[in-house]
Amino acid sequence: MPGDFQISGIDFSILIAYLLISRFVALWLVRGKSKNTDGFFLGGRNFIWPLIGFSLFATNMSGASFVGLAGAGYASGISVYSYEWMAAVILVIFILFILPFYLRSKVFTMPEFLERRFDRRSRYFLAGLLLFLNMFLDCAGALYAGGLVVQLLYPAMPLWGGVLILAVLAAILSVTGGLGAVVISDTIQAVVLIIGGTIIFFFALAAIPSWEAVEAAAPAGALSIIQPIDDPALPWPGLLTGVLIIGTYFWVTNQLIVQRTLGAQSLEHGRWGCIFAGFLKLPILFIMILPGTMAIVLYPDLRTPDLAFPTLAFDLLPIGLRGIILAALVAAITSTVDSILNSASTMVTMDFVRPMRPQTSDRALVAIGRLTTLLVTVVAVVWSPQIANFPSLWQYLQSVLSYVTPPVVAVFLLGIFWSRANGTAAFTTLVVGVVGGMLGFVGNEILGLFAIHFLYAAGVSFVLSLALMVVVSLATAPPDPEQVRELTWKPQIWRDETELLRGTPAWKNYRYLSILLLVTTAVIVGAYW
Repeated sequence: MPGDFQISGIDFSILIAYLLISRFVALWLVRGKSKNTDGFFLGGRNFIWPLIGFSLFATNMSGASFVGLAGAGYASGISVYSYEWMAAVILVIFILFILPFYLRSKVFTMPEFLERRFDRRSRYFLAGLLLFLNMFLDCAGALYAGGLVVQLLYPAMPLWGGVLILAVLAAILSVTGGLGAVVISDTIQAVVLIIGGTIIFFFALAAIPSWEAVEAAAPAGALSIIQPIDDPALPWPGLLTGVLIIGTYFWVTNQLIVQRTLGAQSLEHGRWGCIFAGFLKLPILFIMILPGTMAIVLYPDLRTPDLAFPTLAFDLLPIGLRGIILAALVAAITSTVDSILNSASTMVTMDFVRPMRPQTSDRALVAIGRLTTLLVTVVAVVWSPQIANFPSLWQYLQSVLSYVTPPVVAVFLLGIFWSRANGTAAFTTLVVGVVGGMLGFVGNEILGLFAIHFLYAAGVSFVLSLALMVVVSLATAPPDPEQVRELTWKPQIWRDETELLRGTPAWKNYRYLSILLLVTTAVIVGAYW
């Protein structure tokens, strides 16, 4: 089994050139455009659909994507793809019913939208929760995974050294260029990600004796996306009770992702960008997961599944192409981290500083945002290496979203689709649901007091949150009709929009494009059922 992960001078030069060019281009294109809050935190609300789509894709594909998805394909097959295709379905729901309210309200953050719909209590609580999850789960996890990759390539480098280098690369964009630079860099990085994954796929495909050899070597059921009800990793009911709910949190309510659509030039560009991102998610099966499954034939005795991707890259690819793959790895890591840093600084500045000190000038808010980015970077760099001290707990932390995010999804969905939902119910559901979810997480995942799959736990938490919000809303005073009129969905909205879309060419009509995305998704899932 190949174990030499040495980088040639040519590969290293390609990596350095990529890093310099991607950052220079992004910062040059946004020069002078990040001096006010709209420019720094939302790119001037001027993003066109390709930038939105590529940025959504790159931000979602974290530092562990190449390594983790290929490792999952090697260890358990392609069922992990359900997290990818489900995103396309959720994005369609998002643009049909929810995105118009976000853009109409002209908010900077998801917590700010909750204040518009409910009250300030929910805004502060959600901002605190999202900051915690973004810093200690998303950012720390991306940096930790990236640090491990750097350590694999340079064994003499300590973990914190790789983490620090990657954090600095990400922070440069967030501090100096704001979201505009991040989105442009994400676009470059998304292209590199796709090219890198495609190269690995075709080289792996050429190296295997035949597809029949993969089918013979893979465990039973490994080449099926939908798994039986007793599957320990991803039973099919968990798609509805867990994957759909967690995905809705991520794509519909998480500031990290939604911030890109808030900066859309128009509702049409926001919708087209989300559809584009949905299409970009579909090839993940081929360019990131199946190479790991094909590695079963080529390297049946890997020490750990996570070695599947680096082994493919360094064994199959010639010098030069390895540099492109390294650039793709760094792109996956830094695109997630710089997005998290910008998201965190936006919430600290716009959800805490501005409401508490409304007299603060635009220039001062931008300065606070830049300082916050630096502070968040320091916290993430200090925390990330600590994950190595308790790897088993870190695996548990990956499922924590199943316990704490369903109340957030329930509050947003009922807030948009039910005008009777009020502020007291929203705040109560968030507090009780999140605290109860954490207790359930500790009791189930850590102490083992009871046994329930985390994807089923998400469904239970979601149903209980919906019930709690309905009960509290009906037991307390209704909200002010003026407050909710423009922020809740009604069938008339659909009918009015149908008239506006009449005569629009099919290639510009987001409804037809959404149908095309859903049909394409169904064809792929059906082919690998």
